Amino acid sequence: MDASQTKVTWEGEIVSVQPRSTVWRYLVDNRTHREIGYNVFVKGEAIGVDDGAALEFAGRGGSAYDFCVAISEKQQEKLCFRIGDRAKGTAWTPLYPNAEFADLYRAGALKAVKRSGADAPEMAVITDVEPCYDGTPIPRVFSSDYPGPPWAVAAPPLDVYSWRGARMLAKPCWKGKCFRCVWAAMANVTIQYDFDRNLVRNRFEPFCYGPLTCKNYKMGPARSVPCKGFSGVKDEGWLDDICVQWRSRPDE
Repeated sequence: MDASQTKVTWEGEIVSVQPRSTVWRYLVDNRTHREIGYNVFVKGEAIGVDDGAALEFAGRGGSAYDFCVAISEKQQEKLCFRIGDRAKGTAWTPLYPNAEFADLYRAGALKAVKRSGADAPEMAVITDVEPCYDGTPIPRVFSSDYPGPPWAVAAPPLDVYSWRGARMLAKPCWKGKCFRCVWAAMANVTIQYDFDRNLVRNRFEPFCYGPLTCKNYKMGPARSVPCKGFSGVKDEGWLDDICVQWRSRPDE
């Protein structure tokens, strides 16, 4: 591993589980989302394996959590982490922290130390309605069948997020009312600044996979998309309509 990375052991209470997604941007007519795992937000402590020192993190999300651990889809499928669970494991600090929102990734030795007393329901995944044009089943869930917002339930499979699509979410919403919601996400964003020299810029942006009728949702201000040779280019939200165009119900 790179010398700048630190291996840690961590333990704490889970306060949110959200999809871990990457977004590629180019100007305002290209925005591609890809879901690659889950971000588990923890109130607890991370200790360096080599020196036994407690690590402090940048606090990118405010005071709602102490650190964020990126885990894989298979790890979440096996352990089904939920809000209120106490968990532990090992992980590494990111090699490229400007491109990875999670404070810790490459998680291993994961264990649910104690399950929450509250029963966070699992969203039933439905595949027998409105298949793709070629007959392929579409995994869907209906948020209106569960209490929310926020929807503090067990996070559904990544295929569900992928089909639903995401809209831009105001950062105050992500840090506030939406933080516990399984439909909220803070994405790792790569902006293609210069195609000729393959220069990119990285940043983090909040998005929402939730129902179009959610009363807590706010898009926030238009987002600038820097690109060589262009100035004042902003995503004003019309791409959101394209990203969620396949949904048949606004309360889904």
